[in-house]
Parts: sequence; structure tokens; C-alpha cells
Amino acid sequence: MTCSHCVNAVTEEISAIPGVTDVQVDLESGSLKVASEAPVDFDRIVEAVAEAGDYTVS
Repeated sequence: MTCSHCVNAVTEEISAIPGVTDVQVDLESGSLKVASEAPVDFDRIVEAVAEAGDYTVS
């Protein structure tokens, strides 16, 4: 991720996952924190990040 547009795209896609209550993306470190009401399948988060653009989760 290189800009605030990237952060917004990732945040928007992950926020659309049912049960997600908060998404925090740190552009400088490339970290992502997700809070949810119930467990969220990690693969669904990976898919959402990929849908946001040319990003990967490691």
C-alpha cells in the first residue's frame, strides 16, 4: 500500500464482511487489525484485501 486511497479501499472491503466492527490499517507499517462481533474466516479477509486492489496478506 502506498497511499490513503489504498488504506480506504482495504478498509471498505473488509468493513463489508458481516460481523466486522472495526478495521485499522497502518500505511507506514502495512499492518491491518480487524475487530469483529464473532470469529471471521481468515480466508474471507484475504479475499477482501485482494478485492480492494493488488495487495496481499502475509
